[in-house]
Amino acid sequence: MGSQQSAGFVQAIQLGKQVTTSEGQLVILDDINFSIAAGTSVAILGASGSGKTTLLGLLAGLDIASTGHVIINDIDLGELDEDGRALLRAGSVGFVFQNFQLLSGLTALENVMLPLELATADKPKETAKDILSRVGLAERLHHYPAQLSGGEQQRCAIARAFAARPQVLFADEPTGNLDPVTGKRIIDLLFKLNREQGTTLIMATHDEALAENCEIRLQLQAGKLVNI
Repeated sequence: MGSQQSAGFVQAIQLGKQVTTSEGQLVILDDINFSIAAGTSVAILGASGSGKTTLLGLLAGLDIASTGHVIINDIDLGELDEDGRALLRAGSVGFVFQNFQLLSGLTALENVMLPLELATADKPKETAKDILSRVGLAERLHHYPAQLSGGEQQRCAIARAFAARPQVLFADEPTGNLDPVTGKRIIDLLFKLNREQGTTLIMATHDEALAENCEIRLQLQAGKLVNI
């Protein structure tokens, strides 16, 4: 594990993303390079349109780079097909979406159990109950997303992402839809779970309070990394 950490648990190498529009080629990300050690917390900062969410999606294998490489734990995502990337996400990667993406027809408990069941984890119900209790939702297990507040939905989404004990967790604006008090609780929760599980934590955010808690800050400007 030492050699993996020294080489970087998550690496972006000459990473780029371009899309074709009616007005020609649009460059979203250009020549992004960095290396992140295992267990590190990282904030990706930048104005809207700077490429934060696109970068997060590429790192998590939710999207495919136009150029360059993303490497997680010595695995080059560009060498995997869609099924291979999905398998990697199921086993090693968690993702917290800005709009939560909880399944409306499932209870909080069922939402957290689902990825555990798909990964054929032992005792998915007990594991889901435990993590929901730790995020303060022990009394809301059987509530559906529409019956939960925004903060409760975010806590449920975080519980779902952490339940399978991923090696790396990505979060897109994890406090973006929350009031300051609830946002602080979510920040505290993310870093508590990060410390307990040794998870590599990579977040796109506008939230300075969240960024200040991170060990590394990556600043994007018009698709380019301007400082590390």
